[in-house]
Amino acid sequence: MRRWIAGLATALFFLALAGWAGRALYEKATPKEAVSIPTTTVKRGDVRFEVSARGDLQGGNSEMLVAPMTGGREMVITDMRTSGDLVEPGDIVAQFDTTEQDFALKEAEADLAEAEQQYIQAVAESEAREEESRYALVHAAAEVRLAELEARKNPLIAAITARQNVLAMDAARDRLAQLKQDEKNRAATSRAGIAIQEAARNKVKVRADIARRNIEAMTLKAKTKGYVAIQSNTITNVMFTGMSLPLIQLGDTIRAGMAVAQIPDLKSWEASTRIGELDRGHLAEGQPAEIEVIALPGHKFTGKVKNLGGTSGPPWNRTFECKVSLDNPRPELRPGMSVDIVITTGRLTNVLWAPSQALFESDGRAFVYLRTPSGFQPHDVKLVQRSESRVVLQGLAEGQRVALASPTEQTRSDPASSGPNRSDQLRKKGATSGVMKAVPKT
Repeated sequence: MRRWIAGLATALFFLALAGWAGRALYEKATPKEAVSIPTTTVKRGDVRFEVSARGDLQGGNSEMLVAPMTGGREMVITDMRTSGDLVEPGDIVAQFDTTEQDFALKEAEADLAEAEQQYIQAVAESEAREEESRYALVHAAAEVRLAELEARKNPLIAAITARQNVLAMDAARDRLAQLKQDEKNRAATSRAGIAIQEAARNKVKVRADIARRNIEAMTLKAKTKGYVAIQSNTITNVMFTGMSLPLIQLGDTIRAGMAVAQIPDLKSWEASTRIGELDRGHLAEGQPAEIEVIALPGHKFTGKVKNLGGTSGPPWNRTFECKVSLDNPRPELRPGMSVDIVITTGRLTNVLWAPSQALFESDGRAFVYLRTPSGFQPHDVKLVQRSESRVVLQGLAEGQRVALASPTEQTRSDPASSGPNRSDQLRKKGATSGVMKAVPKT
């Protein structure tokens, strides 16, 4: 009886051990519930690829007002408009302190008056010397004439007297010739003196004209109608990288040639934004865009990519500037308004697509986890085009179910991943938001 009980107990033990081992093998070979892995359906349709960004509104072909070039010196703003003020052509936008230029103008005007008097004096002295020279020439010519008349008497008078008359006539002629030469030299000297005084007068006059132009240039006036956009003060020392520069304000010191204000052209609006470097290859000039101004909800604006700037920024956040022109501006638009820009980079018709989470890549291989009766199996596909939210694929059929997460890495014990509605929730949520996205066309 004891042996029978012991044998029965041993049989039950091995039977339980075999059952436990079989269950373990079954659980190991059988994947977890399909509902614990989020899935999606491969769809067919038209897909539009877009790049979304936020930027600012500004006028195209803007008029830039800069500080005048006054010898490279710094200037202080004594009066200026504020950002957003509407100005007409000829209105004063900014005014600089002209004290130094006023002093330079008065000094130049005083020097000019002195130079004018010196020039007048030089001309008068030259005319006086010319008059003296003419009188001396007339007198010398008369003496020569008298000496010649006396020399005609030589045949009738004594030889000694005749010889004296000849010597007197020769001396008068020599004096006349010398006076003529001296007159030429004095005339040249007078002309040189007058030219020197005239050059000095013109030099001082140029100084006065420069001072007047500087004073006039230190008043910045609008040439076109528009709204004033005050620029940043680049002289301000920013202590920390990444801090935005303050706008120029009354009393600031400005360097010559520095941009002070901008007046956008109200007939030519454009939106400016910065886009991540990864989307550079998707964008090109002329691509259509939709612009929505945050301050004007309900109004859609259309435009085109106007310009793509250079790439800049730290290695972990490289961006480039993109400008989009507006085709249908409205009077309500103002510079600096925030806008949402959606640029259409391409369209694909009648293609198979799925959320970007469904595509996996490893060792140059692109594949999805296709749902089969025996579980999820890797299935190679060909990637046609991708964005942050959608991938266009080849090698699948419409309606096939693929996993949105790797079944081998899915945590089986995660309660949040179980439940009948988890797969549908993730499928409805779709891809995570990104800069570039693909929008299926229904």
